[in-house]
Amino acid sequence: MPTRTTPWPNGTPCWVDLGTPEPDAARAFYATVLDWTYDVGGPESYGYTMCLRNGRKAAGMGPQQDPDDPPRWTTYFAADDVDTVAARVTEVGGSLLAPPMDVGPAGRMAMAADPQGNPFGLWQAGTTTGAEIYNEPGGLVWNEAAVDDPAAARDFYRAVFGFSWQEMPGLDGYAVFSSGEQPLGGLGGISPGLPRGWATCFSVASTDDAVAAVESGGGKVLMAAEDTEFGRFAVVADPWGASFSVMSEIPA
Repeated sequence: MPTRTTPWPNGTPCWVDLGTPEPDAARAFYATVLDWTYDVGGPESYGYTMCLRNGRKAAGMGPQQDPDDPPRWTTYFAADDVDTVAARVTEVGGSLLAPPMDVGPAGRMAMAADPQGNPFGLWQAGTTTGAEIYNEPGGLVWNEAAVDDPAAARDFYRAVFGFSWQEMPGLDGYAVFSSGEQPLGGLGGISPGLPRGWATCFSVASTDDAVAAVESGGGKVLMAAEDTEFGRFAVVADPWGASFSVMSEIPA
C-alpha cells in the first residue's frame, strides 16, 4: 500500500478537496463509491472533513464557499514556499483567487488560476503533508487538465513549477508532465461532453462497480468505462455536478 507521511516534492499534485453544497449527503455518496471513512472537523475548521482510506488521509471535503462557484474537486500542487510560487503565478500571467494564508498548524495555502481561467491550489505542508495514501483503491492516482490551448498551458505550468513535458503518441497532443524522471500528471485539449480544468482520478478496485455505485447514488456517467493502456477508466459526476474519474487495473 503506497503511503506517505512526509511533504511532497515541489510541483507534485499532493492533495485534492471537494467543495459541495451538501457535505453530509456527499460523505454518504463517496463512502459508497470510494469506501471512505471520515474525520469531520469541528467549528474551528468550518466543517472541513478529512476523507480516510484505511485510516490515512486520501482527500478533503468541505462546504461550498461560494454558492455561485460550481461544486468541484480542486487539485493542489505542493509548494516548498507558497508565497514564492504564488508570486510566480502572477508574474507569468496567472491570477490569485485567494492570496497565501496560514491554515493553522496544518500548512500554508493559496488558490490560483492559470491564464485560461482553470483554478488550482498551492499547498505548503505543515502538520498536514497532503495525501497519505495513493495509487491504491480510494486514493489519488492521477491529475490532469483539459484546456483550450494546451501549448500555452504547458508554457505556463513549466514557468511556475519547472515541469518538463512529453507528448504521448496517438493521444491528440496529450502530454505528461514530470519533475525529474517521475511522471506527475497530464494535460490535453478539451473533449466534447467532458469538463475543462483540472480533474481528479481515484483508484478503485473495480471501475464497473464504482460506476454502478455512482449511478445508484444519484450521480452521472460522463464517459462510460473503457479499457486503456493505463487501466479501466471512466469519468463520472456526483449528484451535485462535481466531476471526477475512477480507474482500476485491468484483470490479466
